[in-house]
Amino acid sequence: MIVLDEHLDEGIVLVPLSHRLKSRVVSVRELRPGTVIKDEAIPALLGRYKKPTYVTDFWQKFPAHARYCLICVPVPTQRQGEIPDLLTAFLKHSSFRTVRQRMGKVIRLNRTEILYYAISQRAITRVAW
Repeated sequence: MIVLDEHLDEGIVLVPLSHRLKSRVVSVRELRPGTVIKDEAIPALLGRYKKPTYVTDFWQKFPAHARYCLICVPVPTQRQGEIPDLLTAFLKHSSFRTVRQRMGKVIRLNRTEILYYAISQRAITRVAW
């Protein structure tokens, strides 16, 4: 399951991803309807689901955890239309193609590289596209 941050535009990000990916794509709002979900509550909320991948446009240091993957695509609001292409390419990358390869990582995507840290490592790893 791909879970999108509430700040990502559903028409620009969620709908295109839903058409492109085999995984279920939902807004975080669907996980806890009718409530405000603060950033610090995201890890606990994700831990309730089976291996979700959370996508946001806001970079914040989150703890890596074996039960989920966090992906940040730091683009301004007017460039959110780039997220579906970047995320689709990322999910086809040989190092991150499977859920098992992604779990336990906090990842930052941009057009030139993929940066991540994981549960068992403190150093940031750089991966070329």
